[in-house]
Amino acid sequence: MPKIIKGAPKKRNAFSAQNFNVCIFCGSNPGKDPYYKAEAVKLAKGLAAMEAGLVYGGASVGIMGMLADTVLAEGGKVFGVIPEALKQKEVAHAGLTELRVVKTMHERKKLMFDFTDVFLTFPGGFGTLDETFEIITWKQIGIHQKPLIFLDIQGFYKPLIDFIDKAVADGFIKPEHRQLFQVAKGAEEALQLVDASRRAALP
Repeated sequence: MPKIIKGAPKKRNAFSAQNFNVCIFCGSNPGKDPYYKAEAVKLAKGLAAMEAGLVYGGASVGIMGMLADTVLAEGGKVFGVIPEALKQKEVAHAGLTELRVVKTMHERKKLMFDFTDVFLTFPGGFGTLDETFEIITWKQIGIHQKPLIFLDIQGFYKPLIDFIDKAVADGFIKPEHRQLFQVAKGAEEALQLVDASRRAALP
């Protein structure tokens, strides 16, 4: 059983004292194409190999569960954050290094942010986009400078990136804010970007 703690911590705990933590925004659905699952496994194995802790939404199903299961199987550590209202719907993972149960979605996002050094956005739905754009907005207004990387697996995020580029071209997003995120074509490229950030953070 994971260590389950209700509410946000007042200070970083033993898990977050890991040298480097990566938060992955992703879905409680697995997607139809098996390639997404294969990329999730590759990503999780790569993070475990570089001894990066995984921070995620705490579910045991879909891509979320697949990532957590793989990191744990590879000997890595996984920190999950899930709102009380979603413990049943998203089926909270029972085998994590640590699981935090919070009251609200905002608490979930804030706690994931606090424990994270780099954010990755895997293909997902509305929840994935909500989490991603809040982190981008916080970066835009100067709350943080943490990297965020879209995994544009099989061109999944190309329409979204095209929309952002259109908003830049039409003057709704400043050109410099186009640099608030990076785009990787898949797990391998994303892991290279994560490792570069990890190395840059070394003392």
